[in-house]
Amino acid sequence: MSLAEGDAAPDFTMPASYGRTVSKAALLGRPFVLYFYPKADTPGCTKEACAFQEALPQLGQIGIEVIGVSKDKIKPIEKFAEKYGLKFPLASDETTGVAEAYGVWVEKSMYGRKYMGLERSTFLIGKDGKIAKIWPKVKIDGHAAAVTAAAQGLG
Repeated sequence: MSLAEGDAAPDFTMPASYGRTVSKAALLGRPFVLYFYPKADTPGCTKEACAFQEALPQLGQIGIEVIGVSKDKIKPIEKFAEKYGLKFPLASDETTGVAEAYGVWVEKSMYGRKYMGLERSTFLIGKDGKIAKIWPKVKIDGHAAAVTAAAQGLG
């Protein structure tokens, strides 16, 4: 991963669930969480998204927005959001340009087969648009709680 804590977060503008658009410019002056997940409505990604949904009231109290990002098209993303009642924006990075800018579009391998995919990673971005904390290769259990704890310091 080429980005480091303290670096300016790369710019982005992406279509998101429920007809929304998310962009770094629109969020400037507010801290936010940008998390990348491999595929909508898969077991791990569902568990992670639901954990962030549960943490929303706490994060909202400290003024932190959450945005989930995958390579999925908007239609499956919206089905995923509806199925699990996910209120925060789920953005579509179909071209992988944002994932590449954040260094999370990586070569993976499964059963000896190599392919390109999203590495489950989370970025906490401060009000100043700089990266406050990075969680690479996220393990889902306890992750939303760890992000919420780190976010408390940004408020």
